[in-house]
Amino acid sequence: MAILRVCGRRLSDAHRSPPATRFVFCPRKFRRRHAHSFSQPLQWLARRGGAVVQPDTNQRTGCATNLPRLDRVLATKPTNLPSMRTNYFPLKSQTAIAIYFSLAIASSAQAWWNSDWTIRKRIEIDTTTAGTPVADQIGAIAILIRLHDGNFRFASAKEDGSDIRFIASDDKTLLTHHVERYDGLLNEAFVWVKLPDLKPGTKTTFWMYYGNSGPKATRVDDPKGTYDVNTSLIYHFAENNAPPHDSSTYNNNGDKPTIPMAGSLIGPGTRLDGANPITVPNSDSLTWAEGAALTWSAWIKPASNQANAIVFSRRDAEHAFAIGVDNGAPFVELTGANGTQRSESTTKIEPNSWHHAAVIVSGPATTLYVDGQASATLNAALPALASPLWIGGDSNGSVGFAGEMDELEISKVARSPGFIKVAAVTQGTEKAAKLLTFSTEDTRTSWFSGGYVGVILGSLTIDGWLVICVLIVMSAISWVVMVNKARYLTATTKGNAQFFKDWNHVAADLSFLDEKDARKVITLGGRIDARERQLVRHSAVYHIYKIGAEEIRHRLSMEGAAAHLLSARSIQAIRASLDGGLVRETQKLNRLMVLLTIAISGGPFLGLLGTVVGVMITFAAIAAQGDVNVNAIAPGIAAALAATVAGLIVAIPALFGYNYLLSRVKEATSDMHVFIDEFVTKIAEYYGGTRSDDDRKRSIPNNGVPLELIA
Repeated sequence: MAILRVCGRRLSDAHRSPPATRFVFCPRKFRRRHAHSFSQPLQWLARRGGAVVQPDTNQRTGCATNLPRLDRVLATKPTNLPSMRTNYFPLKSQTAIAIYFSLAIASSAQAWWNSDWTIRKRIEIDTTTAGTPVADQIGAIAILIRLHDGNFRFASAKEDGSDIRFIASDDKTLLTHHVERYDGLLNEAFVWVKLPDLKPGTKTTFWMYYGNSGPKATRVDDPKGTYDVNTSLIYHFAENNAPPHDSSTYNNNGDKPTIPMAGSLIGPGTRLDGANPITVPNSDSLTWAEGAALTWSAWIKPASNQANAIVFSRRDAEHAFAIGVDNGAPFVELTGANGTQRSESTTKIEPNSWHHAAVIVSGPATTLYVDGQASATLNAALPALASPLWIGGDSNGSVGFAGEMDELEISKVARSPGFIKVAAVTQGTEKAAKLLTFSTEDTRTSWFSGGYVGVILGSLTIDGWLVICVLIVMSAISWVVMVNKARYLTATTKGNAQFFKDWNHVAADLSFLDEKDARKVITLGGRIDARERQLVRHSAVYHIYKIGAEEIRHRLSMEGAAAHLLSARSIQAIRASLDGGLVRETQKLNRLMVLLTIAISGGPFLGLLGTVVGVMITFAAIAAQGDVNVNAIAPGIAAALAATVAGLIVAIPALFGYNYLLSRVKEATSDMHVFIDEFVTKIAEYYGGTRSDDDRKRSIPNNGVPLELIA
């Protein structure tokens, strides 16, 4: 049986809870002894952040049914711990901690790699069954990113694409990439990005950033770093009338220029005519040992069905390695100690269509792949070869391949089938959309970067900035005046309302003005208490009342102390004093309002001045260049008009604020006029006629203490 002591009181048996009840309450320093009812300490615990936690026993306990209005104090929570524990973290603190970590997680999810880059796009590679299923290991791979109008804003990037960056999913790690081709005129780009370890059966995401026109956005292309050290040769065929350039780290370049093809599969490619093959000299990285591993891949587009057309070959006196197409059927042929062996492909490729061909040699097994799928196998190992490489022909005079080729890659390791499949799908055009997807763009913009506003601000001249700076100062002054004046008028209005509320109770009888204690006079016979004095001290009407009360006491002490009567001339003098107070209070209400009129009338004219000067400078610059171009005129005119817009932005709020404040000043002035008329009338009624002796028993001492000082 667990017993709860609250505030030093032991509960009776009727209020004891069943076993396994766990109570959570606040620290000892908040528990005090006092003689309240049992429900009050529980409510006190709730206010302090404590709670009583009751296990779920599927029944109502006596404590829950007998205690009145537990509200949030009693909560059910399953537990198997029968012992009592004290939690020194109140519920409010736990909630605050949970909210803090939730916000921290949300903040990290919205992290931005670098604020200088204004646009980013998330790219996802889906190797699950929902995208393109890949079960084999992939590893490090260079992924082709095709950019076009549908997934990239070329107008927001630099002319050469040097501001493009690729960041890993953590939004911190920079991924190596290089641009094979970037054409801002045709809005087309081909970029290769290295993914260090692409996993099968998962979704891999990374970010593409661009939109930085600043000096920090320089080209960081690294073609040789995009491919791993096992890549012996990689030809993009992007050269124009130049030998093929190797983008790997080994610089295995071709020996003569190729026939360029501008509109190939991946940017520029090459055309092979079957009679002039491309040769590549041997090197240490291209020397093949017997039984070594090898991966060869390329995109080919046959011009027609040829018999035994050689796409790639390597041959010496006794050994040979050849890849070709026989009437649309790709094949791989190896010549070694066991003679010549040739695969029989079950896949046919049509002329004038692009297909991905690949060969993987791993030990005694050679596999031919077409479009990422295994097409033929051969039980033959790689022969030892150190001769030159032939592209589009063979050294023995065999028929050369006639057609187009793009993206030739040779690796000195056996790539996995998953690697070949991902390369074939992402580099192709038909199935890439399922494997590689682009999300919508995230934009990080400010007033000074990107968009029309950035163009306008970037085209402002010095005189335009000078006018705008002056207008900003005028706007700041006008807003300070409007805010302070609104606060002052609000306090005055509240004070007037409170004073009139008290005045209406005593206006019919001004006998409190005859009190000996001056404090009775300034508090309307004691009706204005300390709280109300904090309000009426801002009242303009109250200030006028104190002027009138002081004048009455002064006049009575001089001329009417015996009869307590005031002459018409004295009442007229009191009226003049009240009118003087009215003028001074009105001046306070209208103070600094002239600054708003200056902003209203001067802001647009200053803006117009900046516009005229800006237009003059723009046309003068065009005349000096001697070239009339809309692209040269438009930014200058837009920037010149920005000064007029700034002037209107200053004037319009000031105009609205001035009219609003003026209406409130008129209301406060009307209240003062009404009070003066009423006050003078009451003075004339009370002190201008005959009264009984009982009404004149009180005398007003001339103690020389002004009411202003007492107030």
